[in-house]
Amino acid sequence: MMPSSLILFIPLSTILLAFVRCEDQQSQLSQSTSLLVDQLDSEKLFRTYDQLRDTVGDFDDVAVELFEHHDHDELTQLLTNYSRQYPNITHLYSIGQSIQGRELWVLIISDNPREHELGEPEFKYVGNMHGNEVVGREALIYLIDILCKNYGKNEYISRMVNETRIHIMPSMNPDGYSAAREGDKSGVKGRNNVEDVDLNRNFPARFPSHRRKSSGKTVQLETAAVMRWLQQYPFVLSANLHGGTTLVNYPYDDSPDSARRREPTPDHALFVKLAYSYARAHSRMWKPGARCLRPELNYERDPQLGIINGAEWYPVAGGMQDWNYVHTNCFEVTVEMNCVKFPFARELGFLWNEHKYSMLAYIEEVHKGVKGVIVDKETQKGIANASISVGRGAKIISSAEGGDYWRLLNPGVYQITVGHPHYESQTATVNVTKDAVVELNFALNQTTSTDSFKSEFGALIDQSTTTDASPTTASSIAVIASTLVSRLIASHV
Repeated sequence: MMPSSLILFIPLSTILLAFVRCEDQQSQLSQSTSLLVDQLDSEKLFRTYDQLRDTVGDFDDVAVELFEHHDHDELTQLLTNYSRQYPNITHLYSIGQSIQGRELWVLIISDNPREHELGEPEFKYVGNMHGNEVVGREALIYLIDILCKNYGKNEYISRMVNETRIHIMPSMNPDGYSAAREGDKSGVKGRNNVEDVDLNRNFPARFPSHRRKSSGKTVQLETAAVMRWLQQYPFVLSANLHGGTTLVNYPYDDSPDSARRREPTPDHALFVKLAYSYARAHSRMWKPGARCLRPELNYERDPQLGIINGAEWYPVAGGMQDWNYVHTNCFEVTVEMNCVKFPFARELGFLWNEHKYSMLAYIEEVHKGVKGVIVDKETQKGIANASISVGRGAKIISSAEGGDYWRLLNPGVYQITVGHPHYESQTATVNVTKDAVVELNFALNQTTSTDSFKSEFGALIDQSTTTDASPTTASSIAVIASTLVSRLIASHV
């Protein structure tokens, strides 16, 4: 902090000039994002609210009596009821408990919900990470409702359930929710967990020195449960549902100097596409201008577009979406669902209607890019923990236990290289289109030498781990990832 005695000698013109330069920089960044969105839109990659409504077709929507707030006991009963009423397409499980002993429920919806199907991607929605931001919590209940009761009746929804394993966690912070109050517009009561820790600042940070008091001194039980959860399932795509404005933000959330500026990942264009796919299918999120319907809830620093890079909006150290990207195969964005954090129940029907097609459209994005199976050429058995690269500096992902992999990509031509320390690496060229996922399988020859793997992936791994700002080898070698995460949890809890 600058000594107060010096502040008097800073000319007002200097302060104003610095402010103008900052605003000009933010304007240029918004224009850059807008140009990229326009380019992607010209390739017909986005669908509007009306187009999604036509694509989905008629379906049995949420009953009016469900548009109310549900406490933890009521939420538990609802999820139990869905799992009992639709046993063939649901599986209810808990990833752990909150500090006060509330279950962290997840409901899987899929045609084979109890096990991973080879080649089928795993998707997740997480709601209510901040306990007083509740629209996502209720919207996930409504999503569960329409997916379950329209299965076998609506072609679009049935296909989605058949081809995707969807994990839905309505509340990551049930203790915080219990302290929050209906009608809270922009407060903080119930935001944090019972230890007054902000769970979206509590994950191990890319830049540990940027952590703040609200990050907590240790990894909280809720955070540790989610970290273990992400080791157990090969998640491909995710969204974290928040509240306080109306937009989608994406990684990175923090920059090396903790400055408010754009900090793009190697997958920046992909994240822009993912974020805008949600925003464009919303009835108004995509529109330029003020974010909130109530003028008193708008802030000057709010972006004027429906999407924004997290660090460009404001820096966050220890956020969940960055941790997903750096330490797992999963790509995650954060959706700010509504400007009022805990709206009155009478507003929930309106908010659901705004978001329902966005929530469906975003799940569809898990089926874009490249997928395949990596097997041993001699035994034809799947190879787990194989590394998959799409170019120098790009995020390296790893194959799942059965050898299957999924790499989200925008349309284009890519060189896909796969490798494993015990196999000879292979490279193939693939043309990714906008219409459907491209299937690309590999059969690798065993080798006693690691030269092939080091040759293909050594430089890539070195490049991707040059600084804390890049994805680590934990993303490409799942065994190391599991060890790393276990150590992180053990050292922080």
